[in-house]
Amino acid sequence: MAWQIALFFVLEDAWHYWFHRALHTPKLYKMIHKLHHQYSAPFGLAAEYASPLETMILAFGSVGIPIAFCALTKNLHVITMYLWIVGRLFQAIDSHSGYEFPWSLHHFLPFWAGADHHDVHHEKFLGNYASSFRWWDATMGTDVGSASEGFKRKAKKAGEVKAE
Repeated sequence: MAWQIALFFVLEDAWHYWFHRALHTPKLYKMIHKLHHQYSAPFGLAAEYASPLETMILAFGSVGIPIAFCALTKNLHVITMYLWIVGRLFQAIDSHSGYEFPWSLHHFLPFWAGADHHDVHHEKFLGNYASSFRWWDATMGTDVGSASEGFKRKAKKAGEVKAE
């Protein structure tokens, strides 16, 4: 059960990274993702504040991946699915909370994204696209922090947008 939940976090993170990054291209941002960025300093429930289309696109990573896993392996207990969904919601709310709680996984797993990682995304509107882990952003050059000027120049050239 635990290995399945860990696998779902890894697979969902990849799904979320690439689709979230795509939602920051000018056309998709205006049509779909802009609503979510109305909060530059998000709070927990802002994690789920999104257009219906964005919710369907990104939720496929949370729900569709486990369903596909079950279809392929015939091995997914309903309790595992419940625990995965609760864990994923906790992660989304935690990363949008604006706080580094003592129980946040960021304190135990150095590659976990957490609130500090996602707060910068909502502040800068570019980079830090991954939902759970920092490795996609680090690998793809979209990790934004104090040394983000070089990334901003690259993103502007690539056609990604900053919120209006």
